[in-house]
This record gives sequence, structure tokens and C-alpha cells, in this order.
Amino acid sequence: MTEVSLVFPHQLFRQHPALAKDRTVYLVEEPLFFTQFAFHQQKLVLHRASMQFYRQWLQQQGFTVHYIACKAANADIRVLVKELANEGVTAFHLCELADDWLTRRLQKAAGSNSLVWHRSPAFLNSATEGSLLFPKGKYFQTDFYKAQRQQRNLLLDDGKPLGGRWTFDDENRLKLPKEVPVPQMPLPTANQWVDEALNYVQQNFSKHYGSTQAPFTEGRTERFYPTTFEEADEWLGHFLEQRFALFGPYEDALSQRHPVMFHSLLSPLLNTGLLTPQQVLNAVLEHASQHEIPMNSLEGFIRQLVGWREYIRQVYELEGRKQRTRNYWGFNRSIPASFYNGTTGIAPIDAVIKKVLQTGYAHHIERLMVLGNFFLLCEFHPDEVYRWFMELFIDSYDWVMVPNTYGMTQFADGGLMMTKPYISGSNYLMKMGEFTKGPWQEVWDGLFWRFMHVQRNFFLQNPRLGMLVRTFDKMPEAKRLAHLKVANEFLKKIDRKEVVQEAPLLF
Repeated sequence: MTEVSLVFPHQLFRQHPALAKDRTVYLVEEPLFFTQFAFHQQKLVLHRASMQFYRQWLQQQGFTVHYIACKAANADIRVLVKELANEGVTAFHLCELADDWLTRRLQKAAGSNSLVWHRSPAFLNSATEGSLLFPKGKYFQTDFYKAQRQQRNLLLDDGKPLGGRWTFDDENRLKLPKEVPVPQMPLPTANQWVDEALNYVQQNFSKHYGSTQAPFTEGRTERFYPTTFEEADEWLGHFLEQRFALFGPYEDALSQRHPVMFHSLLSPLLNTGLLTPQQVLNAVLEHASQHEIPMNSLEGFIRQLVGWREYIRQVYELEGRKQRTRNYWGFNRSIPASFYNGTTGIAPIDAVIKKVLQTGYAHHIERLMVLGNFFLLCEFHPDEVYRWFMELFIDSYDWVMVPNTYGMTQFADGGLMMTKPYISGSNYLMKMGEFTKGPWQEVWDGLFWRFMHVQRNFFLQNPRLGMLVRTFDKMPEAKRLAHLKVANEFLKKIDRKEVVQEAPLLF
């Protein structure tokens, strides 16, 4: 009986449950992670460099490793599994994938009897716990988060939440003042694996979005995402020492001066396995026990890691296949090129897009309340929005983007995992960001009020949201018509795929 282990780009764990010294390891650049979409070049650099590091690290630990590059025919797991089966392999060991497409490919090629599944350290909960975590078959993030806290005894005092509340979300909404100093970003410089990966991506993926230029610079020093365990550990330590304490109050702030502000920038490392959520959770709690970390920062971070990240994954495992086929609003508009290069003429949108093109990163409010908000108001097809997020973000994976796109930002699943769509007018961006007033506000507000008007039957079902429809109806007729005219003219430009005059980045 011959058995092997399969490892994919998002499973580079220090302690890998599916590995054993007597089993050959196949480390695979599966096309789903490299060529399925025009993935951001920074993401491909991260994958290539971290996988090359991991190959060497495994070999140093005494493992036999076969590395398969994405352009090889047997990088397709369906081909590789059949090849290995023909060579006498009878069992394939691997961790839970959190990837429906890859799982189905494997099951079809190998037959479920020859797949030996191991629990993945990429998450705190296993893939099979969903029915226990959502016993009533309904999805409420707040209830899930509270249950996770209780189950793991997190931030509790005699069973009650520390600080007297389960969430300090209302203390995460300060605008970033100009006088607040933001720490520098001592991300690593290019190592040998990054250098190799830069050449690899330039040669094979130069037409993908973004570039191979350093995503961050500090003076003249080029900084890259961590690609080794040591670099990931150091960056986690930097966050805890330099950014964690002020993470909470400015968690939702929008800044063009500081691409990361006080955010952790840990999602690419968690989503590739260089860090695990248990490791991060332990480090956060240990640091907080020795330092005075405000509750809005401590609880706010735990909420993101334990509340939202785990919630999204479980919804994906249970409902992702259903979500990705839904289009509740019936929208079918395509996303034009101006939304890929940041020339929409809408200052906040262009600012975030250009940052994402450079770094592959934006924090959760930029994704939800800037990009996702505006995409919904523009009535883009949810499949288009899913693809856009998959292609432009360094931490994008199917388990991340299906619930976040179809459920959270576009409400395409009709409320399966959220109670209402996340939309707003321009006032929210002015309140949280550094933008100056301009014509972009007229477009944004016009689209917002048009959306409320067109979808009034939906919003009137909710007394709280229905107030907005009634606010629109009470406007003078000239104002209502002006909003609708501006909105419709902008949507016509999108339909004509016009590249709008580039908007200045207004601070």
C-alpha cells in the first residue's frame, strides 16, 4: 500500500497534520490558485515564494518533496491523482481544503475512499462542525461569535463578557486624525525566494493585474509580504507591539495617507498557512495579558479573527455552493475596465482601486463600504463582483469571496447570512475618510437614492430601512429627479464602457 500527501498553496503549515516522513509530499501549484483567474501579481509572488520556501523547509525536516509548477500538465490535481493511482498510490492524505471546486475535483478523480482527510489548522473549527454551530439552520454572526467566545472561554469573566458587552463595535469608528502618528511598516525585504518568484511571475503572468514592484516602500527600501515562518512571526510581533493598541478606535477609518494604518495585515499569512489562527489567538491573548490593550482593540481583533473569519468559512462550507448561484436583485451589468484601473471618476473608488493594484490589499471597511457598497449601487452582476475581488486581492480564496461577495457586499443570496445590504450615501465616506467634497458625491448619492427608489418594495418591508424610502419621497420633486438623472447618466457611461476622466486623489 502506497500513500502520499498532497499540499496546496494555502496549506503551508508549520505543523501539517497530513504529513508523515514515510509519505512523499506533492506540493502543487494547482491552476485554481494560479491561472483560474488573472490573479494579482503580488498574490502569485506570495504563493510562489512561500511555496519554494516551504519545499526547502520540508526537505530540511527530512521529507521527500515533489514540487509541481502550475504550467505542468499534472499541476491539475485531476491529472496528478490519476497518474499517481496508476503508479500504485492507494491513499492521498490532505487537510480540509475550504475550496469546493478543488474538493470536487479531487473526489471525482480519486474516489472518496482513497482520500484521507485531516483537520486543517487554517481554522479554529473543523469543516464538519457547521450543523453543530448553526443548530437551527439559520445564520446570525452575532450569535455565532458569542457562542465561539463561550466555547473557547475568550474574554470572559465568570461566564460574562469582559467590559460588560459582547462587542465594542461602536468604539471602532473614529476617523484617523492627521496628528495621530502611524508606525512605519518594517515588512521584510526581498529574500531569495521572493527574488525567484518575481522573475517567475514576470515571465509567466506579466499580463495579470497589479505588478511585481514592491507593494510597500519605506523611504528607498522596498518591502514585501512575509514568505517564511520567521518573517510571518516577526510581522505578527510588530503588529502586537506597534499597532495593536490603536487598532480598535481606527478599525473602520479610511485613509489615503496610510495604506495599512493600524491593521494587522495578517490575512495573507493566515490564508496561506504561514500563520494559523490558533497561533495568532494565543499571541494576542498573551500580549494583552502583559500590556494595557484597550478593550475596543482587543475585542475588535478577536471579533475579526474568531467571529468573522470563522463565520465566513462555516457559511461557505454549508451554503457556498448555493450562494454562488444566487442573484437576488437580478442584476446583470458588467464591470468595465475603469473599475480595474481606477479611472471611474469617483474619488474614493479610484483611490482604493489604485492602492489595491499596488498592494493587493484593502481593509474590511474599504472592501465593504467603499467597493462593495458602490458595486451594489451600480447593479453589477454578482459573478462579476466575485471575479473582481478574486483577481485583485492578495488574500482572495473561494471560501473568502463567495460569502463576502454573494452574501455580505452584494446581498445576492437574498439575506441568507446577513439581515440587510450594506449601502450608504457619500456622507459615510466623508465621516470616516479624508476625501474632499466634489462632483463624485452627487453621483454616489444619486446612485444611493436611485437604489432605494427602485428597490423600494424590499426596503419598505423593514420599518427602519423604510424610513429612507420615505425620506426620498419627501424630497422636492426637482431634487428627486436630479438624483435619478445623475445616477442614470453614470450608469449609461458604465454601459458604454467609457473611461471617465481620472479623479484626483483628494486628501
